[in-house]
Amino acid sequence: MSVECSLPPPPAPPPPPASAPKKKLYQTIASSRSAVEGDHTEACFLISQRESSFRKDLQWVLANTYVPSLIQDGPQCGLVALWMAAHLRQPRLSIEMEMVVQTALSRGYTAQGEMFSADSMALLAEEVCGCKAELLSGGLSGNNAAAIISHLWGRQPVLIPYDEDYNHEPCQRSGHRAHWAVASGVLLGLDQGSVSEEHAQSDPSLPWLCLATNSCSPCPVGSMALKNVYILAKQGKSLRYQLWSLDTVAMSNEQLRMMDPQRAGDGTQYVVPEGGMGAGLAGKAVLLHTRTQME
Repeated sequence: MSVECSLPPPPAPPPPPASAPKKKLYQTIASSRSAVEGDHTEACFLISQRESSFRKDLQWVLANTYVPSLIQDGPQCGLVALWMAAHLRQPRLSIEMEMVVQTALSRGYTAQGEMFSADSMALLAEEVCGCKAELLSGGLSGNNAAAIISHLWGRQPVLIPYDEDYNHEPCQRSGHRAHWAVASGVLLGLDQGSVSEEHAQSDPSLPWLCLATNSCSPCPVGSMALKNVYILAKQGKSLRYQLWSLDTVAMSNEQLRMMDPQRAGDGTQYVVPEGGMGAGLAGKAVLLHTRTQME
């Protein structure tokens, strides 16, 4: 007589794992890259790629202090730019991105991470960085351009709102692609001999480019010798530095007038200042005076 043994049924297959939130393209690209550290390494590479666009009859001088990179998670470009800028504070300050976000939320400056007010950005910077924030208004040309150049020459950061094109460059979309960047350096094209060898040294790979060696040396911003100005900036959708003409940034910044209608009508709550985006961002920037021991 045969005896059949009944086997227990096989276990049910495990439930499918919860799908992770779909990454944005810029997040996917950043995940396979790493930031290039150093005050001048990446900047010199960028300049070398565009070498033919720089007049060789001018003396080109670069001043920059490295800031770390951070890829934003959602509409946090302004908060990420502030987090990057905070690393230039002296004495050095270490802050968590979560603290920046929570402080902005608790003060009512943001609902989703967005920052549509440069005034609020200045207040937030003073609170989380413990340093003085100077709000510029009226555009980024003229006296304000001079203030930005001098500030960057002194190795201190500037937070700048602008319209971001698909390659992260400044564009003019009426504010529909409003974004924040932190500028940490400046590239000046000057008449030959405007900066002495005492305050600058030639780059080994680009002999026509001088690297400013002393942040306390006189800034040539008020001189008639100044012909071209570029800023070195980072923003939350790339680990890499960007090199932009200050005039191009100023034009983009000036026309930040209107939130993208699709975004404005998507049912999401945002904190928009009285008077709208134009009142909050257009023609404005924030200088962070990060040397707190000198205040």
